[in-house]
Amino acid sequence: MPPNALTSWPLRESLSKEGLSETRLLIGRGVRVVAVGGLLWATFGSGTFSGWGLAAAGAVLVVTVLAFRGFFRMTLERRLWPSIGLFAVLEAAAFGFFLVGARVPAIVLWCACALTAMERLPLGAAMPCSALALGGFVTVNHDNWMTTAVTAGGLALAGYVVRLDAEARGNAQRLLAQERAARSAEAETAALAERGRIAREIHDVLAHSLSAQLVHLEAVRQLIQRSSDLEADREQLLERVVACRGMAREGLDGTREALSALRGEMVPVDDFLRHLTAAEGAQLDIVGERRTLSAEAGLAVRRVAQEALTNVRKHAPGAQVRVRLEYAEGNVDLEVRDSGGRGTPGELAQSGSGYGLLGMRERAELLGGTLESAPDEEGFVVRLWVPA
Repeated sequence: MPPNALTSWPLRESLSKEGLSETRLLIGRGVRVVAVGGLLWATFGSGTFSGWGLAAAGAVLVVTVLAFRGFFRMTLERRLWPSIGLFAVLEAAAFGFFLVGARVPAIVLWCACALTAMERLPLGAAMPCSALALGGFVTVNHDNWMTTAVTAGGLALAGYVVRLDAEARGNAQRLLAQERAARSAEAETAALAERGRIAREIHDVLAHSLSAQLVHLEAVRQLIQRSSDLEADREQLLERVVACRGMAREGLDGTREALSALRGEMVPVDDFLRHLTAAEGAQLDIVGERRTLSAEAGLAVRRVAQEALTNVRKHAPGAQVRVRLEYAEGNVDLEVRDSGGRGTPGELAQSGSGYGLLGMRERAELLGGTLESAPDEEGFVVRLWVPA
């Protein structure tokens, strides 16, 4: 027995009605009704009391019921001395009934007190209180000593079994509450993670589109500011504005695609890469058995492919690009390799926040993967590995 077993209270969950089935509640109420009915019949129907004695017995019975209610409340609040005081009042009521000749109400009270004390008090207080109540029962019982001993032992054992049952129910309720709290925390964590994922998607799409637009808008501003003949520069201004409009449309489409992907409404990665490489004039190789990737892994492959091809267009115009997607066991690999540009990087090379591949690397690490980017023999290579 643990050292604090004698002084620790039963769990509050085991003393309350929470978690009790409707059947058990009905049985408990039925037992209480039978006990109170037995007391009422033994007090008023046996003919033991009459006149003022009957009125006094009724008053004692009311005090007994109120003391029981108070005892239940004090034990639920874990107040030891008030609980013991109310238990003493119940014992005194039982002895009072016995002294005036009401033996049956006394026996019912003593048995009820023994069971209730064993169930609701700390074990160190429950055992002497229950022993006191059973001692009163043994004192007034007129059966032979063997029957009396067996009955008293049975009552003590029944009280302990009731205590163990209540403790088991209390532990089950506590575990259930902990499980609910854990599920709530898990749901909250998942919601926060989802918000972070949405924020990354929106940022990755809009940061690229808006930064490129800012470059063109700044060029338009400077051209307007320096130009002495806007009509002569009309074609160049129009070209810049059209480029900004196209980038804004691409950013909007990318945002819609990101939101659709977050809702699980995205096209397969293979189809997306075929469309992307066809638009960029790149070669695509797909190795391994095609399968559906998780939303996070699919988005990582999409974003890295987009970012890598955008970097080629910005920093190595005219380069030949080869994209390789491999479905391996338990993971997916993406490689974007360029042969080195033959043209001169344009103004788009200065666009962006510098976050590009760094953001993609953080995205891959959040998924438990890796992203490597480095110069190659001829040009530049980007490799992504994510579990999928």
